[in-house]
Amino acid sequence: MTTYRNGEVSHWMRASGPPAATAAEPSRPPSTSASAPPAGPCAAVPDRGSAPLPDEPQDLVVVGGGLTGLWAAYQAAVEDPDRTITVLEAEHVGYGASGRNGGWMSTLLPGNRAVYARAARARGLDGVAEVSAFQRRMNATIDDTLRVLAEEGIDADQHQGGHLQIATTPAALRRLERAHAAHLAHGYRASELDLLDADRVAERVAVAPALGGLHYRPTARVDPAKLIRGLARVVERRGVRVLEGTRVTRVGAGGVTTTRGDVRATTVLCCLEAHSVQVEGDVPGLGRREVIPVNSSMIVTAPLPDAVWERIGWDGRECLGDAAHTFVYAQRTEDGRIAIGGRGTPYAYASGTPGPGVVDARTVRTLRDRLRFFFPGVDLTVDHAWRGAIGVTRDWCAGVFFDPRTRVGVVRGFAGHGVTATRLAARTLLDRAAGRDTPLTRLPWNDHDSGRWEPEPLRWVGVHAMYRLFGVADRWEESRHSQETALIARLGSRLAGLHE
Repeated sequence: MTTYRNGEVSHWMRASGPPAATAAEPSRPPSTSASAPPAGPCAAVPDRGSAPLPDEPQDLVVVGGGLTGLWAAYQAAVEDPDRTITVLEAEHVGYGASGRNGGWMSTLLPGNRAVYARAARARGLDGVAEVSAFQRRMNATIDDTLRVLAEEGIDADQHQGGHLQIATTPAALRRLERAHAAHLAHGYRASELDLLDADRVAERVAVAPALGGLHYRPTARVDPAKLIRGLARVVERRGVRVLEGTRVTRVGAGGVTTTRGDVRATTVLCCLEAHSVQVEGDVPGLGRREVIPVNSSMIVTAPLPDAVWERIGWDGRECLGDAAHTFVYAQRTEDGRIAIGGRGTPYAYASGTPGPGVVDARTVRTLRDRLRFFFPGVDLTVDHAWRGAIGVTRDWCAGVFFDPRTRVGVVRGFAGHGVTATRLAARTLLDRAAGRDTPLTRLPWNDHDSGRWEPEPLRWVGVHAMYRLFGVADRWEESRHSQETALIARLGSRLAGLHE
């Protein structure tokens, strides 16, 4: 019987070594950026797990050692190197979605653009123009992030090969054609998108059932663990204190309460995504029914032989996804594996979070079977399986909030599109905290009210019903080779608030 690793946070985190709190891991040489403080080439990573809490009030406390929190700390330190900054993380850096995701630095908005457009129109603004500005910022953030990684010497296996979304049914192909037109009307440039027929898809990746595809050029692939750990080392080089094993239980004006004591602060930024449900605080954007954790599972194969890669292709290292309703997302890793993810068992009752990330056998089989559907006849051995949780609001739209009275900021609800959006959200939060009126503070996710999730058991029933409907729709479209999207999928989209 074939066995595979299960849980242990993720393949990414395991492959890059133990957390820095227990590793004797040297830091990379400092950036040549003029604002970076000097550090020796073999400067040791601080012990993040046992360092004491700061005695003095901090200029900035960031709650959450994921991408949003570390990007906020990074940007704050770049803007003002003398600012005192502490990042508080309940487990270890990258323990949440930031260390478990599919490694897509994607152009896709963290939300439903029709919802953002309606909210803009309600404020007397041009909804299409506001959403288009948001999209342009998202696309530009990819290049901005890659620039920072290069300047700071962060090697996250980054490769800008784009995102190839394939259609395996006629109905999915028509959805891609409509998506292409809608993207061009909402901020994408024609040079950033390519509609591909089956032959042009096969030239890139030999996905057997592909009828066509849509290629998003700006998207980049990364190794999530190398990204988050590299960023943590950079912020520490810039004087930021990163404390692991420090769970925050409450945020409010003047600081936070943790399991190790209180930390005083002028400004607090809460960057917890799916784990926001575990923190209390009477501040905008934070609450137990503001966001729920939706599980997304992944598997990674053993390294594939060169002969298999010659058959598959995938030389462009595109991020690969499909246009199914219960879509999957995949990448060709730097060491020659295929990592693929999808929803699986989507939601745990009462907003349970996935802990170390063990995946049920049925979900592993589903993801493995999808790979075999894409690449029939290829021997694909599962090496590791894990799951994480994305933060999802009631309308599937992210929100950025800052209360000038308490000086507490909150960001949540990336809905699986956070690798790019986290940097943009962090910069937006800092502009809000500084009282700056900038293009970022006018983006439509600022103070976006997503409503509240229903109480249990209604939300458990609703989330599972939605995914059940999507699964039935996919099987219907594939078995009948449908020309149009199944009616049951449209019902599921409306139920979830995903319909545009």
